[in-house]
Amino acid sequence: MQQTIQHFFDPQTSTFSYLVYQGLGSSAIIIDSVLNYDHRSGRTHTHSADQLMIFVKEQQLKVEWILETHAHADHLSAAPYLKQHLGGQIVIGKNISQIQGVFKSIFHLEDDFAVDGSQFDYLIADQEKLAFGNLTLQAMAVPGHTPACMAYVVGDAIFVGDTMFMPDVGSARCDFPGGDAHQLYRSVQKILAYPLKTQLFMCHDYPPNDRPVSHVSTVEDQKKHNIHLQDQVSEEEFVSLRHARDQGLEMPTLILPAIQINIRAGNFPPAESNGQVFLKIPLNSL
Repeated sequence: MQQTIQHFFDPQTSTFSYLVYQGLGSSAIIIDSVLNYDHRSGRTHTHSADQLMIFVKEQQLKVEWILETHAHADHLSAAPYLKQHLGGQIVIGKNISQIQGVFKSIFHLEDDFAVDGSQFDYLIADQEKLAFGNLTLQAMAVPGHTPACMAYVVGDAIFVGDTMFMPDVGSARCDFPGGDAHQLYRSVQKILAYPLKTQLFMCHDYPPNDRPVSHVSTVEDQKKHNIHLQDQVSEEEFVSLRHARDQGLEMPTLILPAIQINIRAGNFPPAESNGQVFLKIPLNSL
């Protein structure tokens, strides 16, 4: 049966979250949820997640899986909040342990912080399938932006995470720890090998020239028009372009809070002796 895809946009972080289901009362999955965060005050709120949750309840859906395409550096995950209210298991690619190991050191996290992905309910492997109702998703490892990036294929749709953006925006940066432009190029080729009409659902959009925000493209659109990855661009040309572009990019606004929370499956660090939760800012490190 054909899936239904509902998108939700968080304008503060330019992030799309997705709900995939079949119809009223069916099983569902959530991809890349957002916990709102004010970096000036350090306060969190749940407006974006609540919009998604309202829709789930209106449609009487049963959430089976709450998936992350990777440990995001540009927004905080609302996965634990949604799990608390809607159920489901929190899922990420099994290579998340590599990311945890790097950032445990950078943030000098507590000694007992595990770097085995055990904070998540389920670690999914490349090509592994998960069922929800009468639908099935298949994981596709797409490293390059990070070593742990996964895309998720459901029917004729692929949720591409940060591998690529709309054709006039291009591709993801590769200068984070463990990033690799060669790997990203090869990962994108796996996605672009799907039929031309396959729909590609973006995790973000940063539209140039006052173009309206858009969340979906196709394999055909990307192969013809992606400014970094269209058909005639070779791997070496892409790597050269990506390296040059990455050198001029600033760090994402929320990278320091986001990574600390997202490598914990969206959970906050343990409270300290005064009952307060703190995040760290490593100086002169990134």
